[in-house]
Amino acid sequence: MRDELEEEMTEATVDSNKDVSEESDDLDVLEQVDGGTFQQVTNLLNIMESDPTKTDVGWVGPDMRKMLASVIITEKASSDPSMVMNALIRCLQIPEISTQRKVNIYNILQEIIQQEGELEEHCVQRLVAIAFKEMREAPEMESYVRAEVASDTLVALSRNHFSLVMFQLQHQLKPLNLCDEFVIVTLAKMANGNVFEFMPYMGITLATIFTMLRLANESKMRQVICGAMETFCETVQFYLKHLENSVYPVMTEEQFATKLFPMYRYFVTVWLRNDNPEVKLGVIKSLKPILNLLLPSDDLREQVYDYIPLLLAEYQGSLEALFITQVLRQILEVSVVTNTPVPQMQLHTIFTELHVQVCATTRAQQYSSQNLVEIGHCFIALARSYPKELMKFFLSQMETSKEATRVGTLTLIKVVVSADEPKMNIRTVYLAIRVVKNSLSDTRSKVRMAILRIIGQLALSGYQERIKAWALKYVSMQLTLSTYKLTNRRESFYQRDLEEKMVHKVTLDTVKIITSSVSGMTNEFWVRLLCYIMETDYTEALTPICISLSNLAERQLHGKDTGANTTSRSRQVDLPAPQKLLARLLVLLASPYKGEGRGVAMLNLLKILSHSIAPSMADMWELEIPLLVQYLEEHTEFTWNQKTWEDKLIQFLRHSLKTTRGSRGSSWSWRLSKELNNQMESFDSPSLEKAFLYRALGFTLAMGLEADKVEVLLLELLYKTDYSNDFDREGVILCFGLCARGQVKPVLSVLQDFEERIQESEQTWQMGAWRKDHLWRRETVKSALMVMYSYVAAYCHPQMLLTYVDSPITTKIIHHYCSSSCQDVTLKLAFMKSIVQVTSAVQSMEYLGDVQFTQKATVTSIVMGIIKGESANNLDSPVRTVAMDALMHLSKLKPFYSVEENSELMDISIQSVIPLQPPAEDSDSIKILYANAMGALEQLMEGLMKRQLDPKGLQEMVHLLEKWILSEKEWEREKAMHLHLRLMQIYVQSVGVCIPLKLGQFGILVGLIAPCTCDSHRRTRVASIDVLSSLLDLHASQTCSLWEASKEKELMKCKEDLGGSDEDKIFCASSRIAKVVCMEFNCDEVVALIQKLCENIGAMDLQHDKASVSWIGTFLQMRVKELEDKVAEILGTILAHLPLLDHLEVRRLLIEGILLLAHYHQETVLTSLLRQPLPMESHLTEVWLAVAENVPFARTMLNGLMGRLQSRLNSRANATSKADIWRLAAVDPLMTLCTIHLLVDKVDQADTLPDLLPDLVYTLLLQLSSSHSPKSASPALKTWRLVHAGTLPEELSMHRITIKSMQLLFKRTHRECLVQGLEEQGVWGRLENSATFLEGVGLLARLWLQHMGDHRRQLAELVLRGMDAEVLSCRISSTAVCVEFMSLPVLHQEKLLKTAVSVLERGVDQEDEALRVLSLRALGNMVLGAPKKVKQYRKLLLEKFLCSLQDPVNTSVALEGMAALTKVLTELREGDIGPAFKAISEQCRVYFNNENELLRLTAFELFGKLAKVVRISKKHVFKVEVKKAWVSLMLHCQDPCCYTARACMETMFLCLHFWGWKGLERPPGQSATNMNDMTAFQTTMCSILTQKKPAVLYTFLLETVTYVKSNLSGIRTAACNLAGIIMNQMSASYLKQLDFPALRNSFQELQLDADSGVRKAALETLKVLDSCSQHGLLAASEGSF
Repeated sequence: MRDELEEEMTEATVDSNKDVSEESDDLDVLEQVDGGTFQQVTNLLNIMESDPTKTDVGWVGPDMRKMLASVIITEKASSDPSMVMNALIRCLQIPEISTQRKVNIYNILQEIIQQEGELEEHCVQRLVAIAFKEMREAPEMESYVRAEVASDTLVALSRNHFSLVMFQLQHQLKPLNLCDEFVIVTLAKMANGNVFEFMPYMGITLATIFTMLRLANESKMRQVICGAMETFCETVQFYLKHLENSVYPVMTEEQFATKLFPMYRYFVTVWLRNDNPEVKLGVIKSLKPILNLLLPSDDLREQVYDYIPLLLAEYQGSLEALFITQVLRQILEVSVVTNTPVPQMQLHTIFTELHVQVCATTRAQQYSSQNLVEIGHCFIALARSYPKELMKFFLSQMETSKEATRVGTLTLIKVVVSADEPKMNIRTVYLAIRVVKNSLSDTRSKVRMAILRIIGQLALSGYQERIKAWALKYVSMQLTLSTYKLTNRRESFYQRDLEEKMVHKVTLDTVKIITSSVSGMTNEFWVRLLCYIMETDYTEALTPICISLSNLAERQLHGKDTGANTTSRSRQVDLPAPQKLLARLLVLLASPYKGEGRGVAMLNLLKILSHSIAPSMADMWELEIPLLVQYLEEHTEFTWNQKTWEDKLIQFLRHSLKTTRGSRGSSWSWRLSKELNNQMESFDSPSLEKAFLYRALGFTLAMGLEADKVEVLLLELLYKTDYSNDFDREGVILCFGLCARGQVKPVLSVLQDFEERIQESEQTWQMGAWRKDHLWRRETVKSALMVMYSYVAAYCHPQMLLTYVDSPITTKIIHHYCSSSCQDVTLKLAFMKSIVQVTSAVQSMEYLGDVQFTQKATVTSIVMGIIKGESANNLDSPVRTVAMDALMHLSKLKPFYSVEENSELMDISIQSVIPLQPPAEDSDSIKILYANAMGALEQLMEGLMKRQLDPKGLQEMVHLLEKWILSEKEWEREKAMHLHLRLMQIYVQSVGVCIPLKLGQFGILVGLIAPCTCDSHRRTRVASIDVLSSLLDLHASQTCSLWEASKEKELMKCKEDLGGSDEDKIFCASSRIAKVVCMEFNCDEVVALIQKLCENIGAMDLQHDKASVSWIGTFLQMRVKELEDKVAEILGTILAHLPLLDHLEVRRLLIEGILLLAHYHQETVLTSLLRQPLPMESHLTEVWLAVAENVPFARTMLNGLMGRLQSRLNSRANATSKADIWRLAAVDPLMTLCTIHLLVDKVDQADTLPDLLPDLVYTLLLQLSSSHSPKSASPALKTWRLVHAGTLPEELSMHRITIKSMQLLFKRTHRECLVQGLEEQGVWGRLENSATFLEGVGLLARLWLQHMGDHRRQLAELVLRGMDAEVLSCRISSTAVCVEFMSLPVLHQEKLLKTAVSVLERGVDQEDEALRVLSLRALGNMVLGAPKKVKQYRKLLLEKFLCSLQDPVNTSVALEGMAALTKVLTELREGDIGPAFKAISEQCRVYFNNENELLRLTAFELFGKLAKVVRISKKHVFKVEVKKAWVSLMLHCQDPCCYTARACMETMFLCLHFWGWKGLERPPGQSATNMNDMTAFQTTMCSILTQKKPAVLYTFLLETVTYVKSNLSGIRTAACNLAGIIMNQMSASYLKQLDFPALRNSFQELQLDADSGVRKAALETLKVLDSCSQHGLLAASEGSF
């Protein structure tokens, strides 16, 4: 990399020479001296300044290149520093150098200076001069950067050339003259880097800067001076500490302080009051080092105190309080050290300002934690100087009612008390305690916490004697108060609860401190803490309280041991009742890890108090409690086992009670039972503590000796239990069961007594008067009683159970269930759980002999009813699981169930469980219910199956499971197959000789299981092959055949493959299984198997269906030759089920079977296929798709199908019956079209069918034209209704199928433009609609000719043949195609034009209007396709077109004739038209006033075309026609149809020149654009006619009046307006000739016209008529004279 840079530097030397020549002349000497170094340095600087995106090469980054360039320059300087320095200085002097370049140069210069040390003087002088110049530039951003780096360069120079640099700096530093800021900055840096060299100049520098203070008005300059002063003072401090190292004259600290104090005074009095926060911050930061020099002076210290109020005033400003506090702390701490306290008159201000900050409440007032620490140090200093005054101030602040003020004051007291200061005397602590005592009554949380923290701090600081009385009482009170508030908290006071929790925590911490540090604790405090454990509901505090009590107990015991003889009584402490304490601690130990591990703390407390609780248990506890502690310490709350721990506690309780045997022990046990019972109310339900309470109470009562007391306690427990609470109900039940171990008679007696005492009613059971407010549902209490009886049976001794099991236990359980009015889930579960427990207990007594359960039949009927009542779709309770479990237990008891009862139980159980849907992944509770239900069903089925091991039982079992094996639901199949396998295994294992099955039954059984080998569930697949193996074993035993080992091995391999997840391997394995078992079947069994498989297809999912058809295919492949007599039966079965299949692949596989049969039995199969009706709904669709896969065969089929369609269009087949008529008219064409559609769609897309495409398209087009005929739709519908009840679907109509087939054919051509054009132009929609069919045919032909040029001739020949077809629709469609051919030169190029003209000539003469119109249009298109042939056929064309104009009936024919004439006239001249010119003109005028807009429009366009064609020979003739048409032209310029009006206007202006009046002619492109222009034109026209041809104008008026009867309102309006204009322009002589009454009548009739415009125009004309009438009469009278 280095070599590359040096190479680059050398190559760039030549290119940079021209830049060097542009420099100033005074650098020439240096250029000659440096010998090329300047150029090299310049190039390296260019590299450092270059753009990274342009200079980055290879792996080397831009930063690396710049760094290496700098290193190269520095290394060159090591060999020749002067030369490199001169080069760099010269680079600095180049004008317009960039800032970055200068920064790079100065950085390199600093490295060289640091590296070389002493430099040549002239280089240093030049560099100093340049750097000073740089620093004096305008303080802009870039200039600031350059000045900063120049300053750093001067500082670097000063290390070896201090005098030179200092001389220049001092030269710039003048008294009463504000210098540049960087001069001061550089001086500060030099002072910091050259302490001892700078000291001789320090005095003059400080004095000079002081003279500048008044001149520094800018904030920036003030900040610079403050920063410099901070540096100067720190430098002075360093100098004073190391005076022994100084060789210069020594200045004392006093001298420096004297020079600094005026600046301190100015800073505090003037600059500190500046509004700029940055200036304030700079001043405050500079004060600390200044004060370090000022405060040691006694004289100056007093003066510094005078300015403390100014510092305190800054707390009110925007400056960070921390900096002010640090300065204040510095002053106060020095005042303590020097024993010169601040003036007392300033104390209150200091107290107040600092205290306010501690007591800040709002966020805006709060100060930083570091500032608060500094304030604490300030108060500690003040307490050492003025303790009495400070405590007096604190006392005054505590008298306020503000919480923040009190908390802040108490916080400061804690800080003062906690100070480890030797001068903090006892008097100060005493005063502080007095202040605290005055606020003990404050109940606010924060105040209480502050007081508690002070008490703890006093205890820690060694002031225990000061807190024994009041503090312990306060702590006890706060412990009780905070606990009460926390246990009675409300949800709406969340913030208050958080504060109370904090108070409680602080209280506990204080208790812990007191008990661990305060000796000689009072007995009252001990009792308070002990009662706290017994009474509190807030158990989170138990751990620290127990630890504290353990500490106190140890202190108490040790204290008494030392003061008296060692006796058992001397080790006792004051306690509550021992049974109460033991009960309380035992129940709390049930959750040992709550409250930060309270278990160990409580066990330790029990151990310490063992002699006080029960002296007889003490020795045992000494051994047992450490084991319990060890268990807890070895585990955590995440690893312990609740059951194990409770067992250990119960064992501990049992051992403890055994030590109290005897009358006294019985009393002790009875009291403990009562206390355990009393603890019930202290805990919520559910909770671990209460659960343990029920268990402990049961054990304790069981060990009691006094039955009457046990009964009383049990009865009380029954009454007070909330039976609607599941937890309490289960707890009481367990308690009764455990009690029955030793007290069964009292328990049964209590239950009976309880039942007798409760009051039954219709709705509820109400307890006694003591619980009148509590109601229970009747069923809840009954459920509890049933389970209680069952628990009694489960826990009591077997000998006792034999006596009580039937009565009262089972009898009571049945009674409570049957007598319930609402048997809900809870009651059912309670009943069945009770039965399970009772039967389990009875079964456990079998060793006692032949035990009969007499209530078995009754219980079984109840359980079966419960199972039947469960929903088969939802599993929302364990009812059915428990019910089947109960049945299983019942089945094991005597007397056993009969065969019919077994079958019924199996069916009911299966129907209850198998339909259940597997639970979702996130439904853990439902998963458990589901798994339990399946397990219970399996166990029940196994138990019942073992009692019915015969073929009939097997058949019954398969019959029960068949509908579930064939279920569409996967989970039902899986469960049913699993049960099938389980029962088959039991059957095979249990039965030695198998009775033979019926003939064909083996095939049916295999057909049922075979599809399951491809089930989606792996377990189902594996189970299915196991079932098949069992069936094969049965078949082998039936036929006495040997099962080959190779087949067995193959089945094992298949089983392994079925256990995988690869679907291909699974299906392959299923097929292999079919091949293995296939040869074990005879022909009848094969048919039975295929029938069973076909029956099951569609009943399950796709995998099963595929497996079924796979088995069918395998059997057909291997046995097809043997099945000749069974083909019709098999094919009939397949075809009967094929239409019912939904899955394409399944149908495909079945069709392959059909084709396989067809390969060997062709005639039979073809006959069956061809006689199937209606293929569009038929299973034959798939068969034809299979045909399409064989392309050569498919092409043959298409030719045959196309021939049938063509023959139908050419000639009709003879029908022999009505059925044949329906088949030929509807079914046969529809079948053919559907087949063609399928074949075209499914034949290989790569084959474009080039030889068939034109014939197919054209044949389908002709078929489509015939399908639009009304005659073709009805038979199809009738044929459809022979099979279906509804109407024929639209998508299955012949024209819809035909269009789809054509679409497929065009897509097959792979001409995207063609296909896209057909879609975009809506060709298919037009073809589908009979109204737009011919338009669609034209578009189709046009696009075909554009994109399918290679088939033009073939299609043209087809079209010409179709135009001569016998069927009219074919001729019409062919002519429509020919219209497009005539517009292109195809026919002319292919020598087919003459034939086409001949056929079109015949078409014009036909009767069908559509055919005539299309023929005329095609002849007219000759102008487009063969314009040069128009003159050749002009006579024929003019003749046919003119004849069409003379057709008075078919206006569309006339319209098309005029349109064709208009096109043809463009290629003809005047002479080519001949005598037909006049006839055309006359016929054209006939349609000017036709009601059809298109006719009028076309007529005007044709007349305009004639006007363009006319030359000299026909001018006179056409002029006559123009005059005849002129009125129509002028009127229809205002035609209602805008297009007609525009065409008429253009034609009229084309005809103007025939009048010979130049004034009326308009320039090209101009016409009348609105009504006013037309009125002006008409007025001008009439004016000219009045002057030149008044007779013509008179004729025009008469003709115009006839138009007032027109059917077009616009023409009537125009006629009125034109009549008025004519009459206004008519001369008097012609006015006299008018029949004014007749005219008036005509216009007056228009006053009744429906159109308002007509009425208005008629009124205006009447006014003109009246005016003209008067004028005419006047003229007549004058004439008479």
